[in-house]
Amino acid sequence: MGKVSMKLINEEGLRHDGRRPDEMRPVTMEVGVLSNSDGSALVSFGRTRVLAAVYGPREPPQRYMILPDRALLRVRYHMAPFSTSERKSPAPSRREIELSKVIREALEDIVLTHLYPRTSIDIFIEVLQADGGTRTAAVTAASLALADAGIPMKALVAGVAVGKIEGVLVLDVDEIEDGSGEADMPVAAAPDIGKITLFQLNGVLTREEIERGLDMALNAIQKLVEMEKEVLRKKYTFNV
Repeated sequence: MGKVSMKLINEEGLRHDGRRPDEMRPVTMEVGVLSNSDGSALVSFGRTRVLAAVYGPREPPQRYMILPDRALLRVRYHMAPFSTSERKSPAPSRREIELSKVIREALEDIVLTHLYPRTSIDIFIEVLQADGGTRTAAVTAASLALADAGIPMKALVAGVAVGKIEGVLVLDVDEIEDGSGEADMPVAAAPDIGKITLFQLNGVLTREEIERGLDMALNAIQKLVEMEKEVLRKKYTFNV
């Protein structure tokens, strides 16, 4: 079947789903959604839904994994077979293995692993529904789940992707835009300490476009981190 052609930016400058170029999809966050994990979070960016569960610190399953000076941070990113329009094989794909590494590296310097030597902290990420932006939603969910588990961190992390669609920079690309766009730039950051923890670029952008896209992403990430704080505050604030 051939690819359906559609205009992604209309004459009024609005995207195919009615959003402005600098507008995110509706975002929801929830923590403590799993009773059998040490910490958990469910994050939705539009129709993209990602669940993260944290276990640990705990003894690593194999002794050769033990690090004498810090905890071993392990991340498994996985897309559920029902998460896409075509059923996905439950076996881990090369992309899932790669994104597990990308997400781990986005969190590794933020988690205070030196406080828990000779242990492991395991993060399991399950994409329940994929509609673009799964890696950045996964980083956001993992950060929330770590905080819910009480794992000390330098700051909370959140992520969002900026794309280029029909020559226009847009925030929080969905699957249609990602598949038809000219560039995709996932970004994750911990704004409270001024640190970018993930920066990737697929496609071609000019230096000026990269700078503008980065500003768009960091402004959105600041708002996402504030949402994370509010979700955690609501769970852990008790009325006396």
